[in-house]
Amino acid sequence: MNRIILSVALLFLQTVGMLADEPQKFSPEKFQADMEAFMTKEAHLTEAEAAKFFPLFREMQQKQRAVFEKMKNECSVKPTDEPSCKKVVMKRDEYEIEQKKIQQQYHNKFFSVIPASKVYDVIMAESKFHRRAFKNWSKGGKGGTHPMKRK
Repeated sequence: MNRIILSVALLFLQTVGMLADEPQKFSPEKFQADMEAFMTKEAHLTEAEAAKFFPLFREMQQKQRAVFEKMKNECSVKPTDEPSCKKVVMKRDEYEIEQKKIQQQYHNKFFSVIPASKVYDVIMAESKFHRRAFKNWSKGGKGGTHPMKRK
C-alpha cells in the first residue's frame, strides 16, 4: 500500500514538474505590466509620477506601433527589380524616421511630467528590460519559445 501511494505521489510530482517546464504563451498584457513595474522600480518613479508618465508612454508606443505596422505591411516583400527595391528601402527609412520623431516628441512631453533625470532612467530601464526579455526569450525561457524551435 505504501508503495502504491509513493508511486502515485512520485508520478504526480513528475507530471507537475513537466508542466512547469513547458514554455508559457506570450501575454502582451503581462509583458507591458512587467515592463512598467521594472521601469518604475529602476527609475524610482513615485506612484504620482508613474500615474502621469505611463499613459503618455503607452500613447507613444501605440503611435510607434501603428507606424511599424505600416512599414511591415508595405516594406516586407522584396520587390523584383532594382528601382522598386530602392523605393522600398527609402520608404522604410521614412517610417523609421517617423518613429524617431514620435519618440522625440514624447520625450519632450515626458519632461513635463517627470524630471529629466528620471526620463533618462526610464529610457535606460526600458532598454535594459527589453534586452533581458529578449535574452530570456531566445533561451526558450518564460514568455515564449525560440523561433527556431517551433513544434
